Amino acid sequence: MTEATVFCNQCGQAVNVAASFCTRCGGTLRPAIPGMTIAAPGGAQYGGFWIRFVASLIDGAVVYIVLGPIAVILISGYFATHHAFDRRQPPDAGLFVMIGLMAMVAGLSSWLYEALMTSSSKQGTLGKMVFRMKVTDLNGARISFARATGRFLAKILSGMILNIGYIMAAFTERKQALHDMIAGTLVLRG
Repeated sequence: MTEATVFCNQCGQAVNVAASFCTRCGGTLRPAIPGMTIAAPGGAQYGGFWIRFVASLIDGAVVYIVLGPIAVILISGYFATHHAFDRRQPPDAGLFVMIGLMAMVAGLSSWLYEALMTSSSKQGTLGKMVFRMKVTDLNGARISFARATGRFLAKILSGMILNIGYIMAAFTERKQALHDMIAGTLVLRG
């Protein structure tokens, strides 16, 4: 960055000083001050990597507590009805279909849990609420269900690249993970 660099007020993208608007989002521009970090909206702090990691563990536990017993009941019911008389019988295609359906239900449940909670008035999942964190847009406003869904889907990409997309939150200026950058969101604390 040079002293002639400007940043978009909306997305933080570095833009040529001669530009009058951001080429990424069309937002207005402001001059960069070398060494100055971008302040979180509303005087809040950014949610860093480790606190977000612990919040995600809490969210995983919440989803598991709800879906775990359902999975145990379904699998127990399958084995009770299909293998009650002959224990040497190999699993049939029904077991694999049931496991596939349970995986789909788990994925849909995770998506709905995260997208509905994040786009709600609470602006965060239960794990984030424990640490008083909120997911916002780049201006600090509540995000829509569609943006929360996009953020959830972008998390798949963050995980596919050896979780480097998540680790980015430890090193970026506004503590954004890859999925936050893709969805145009911030995780604010306080």
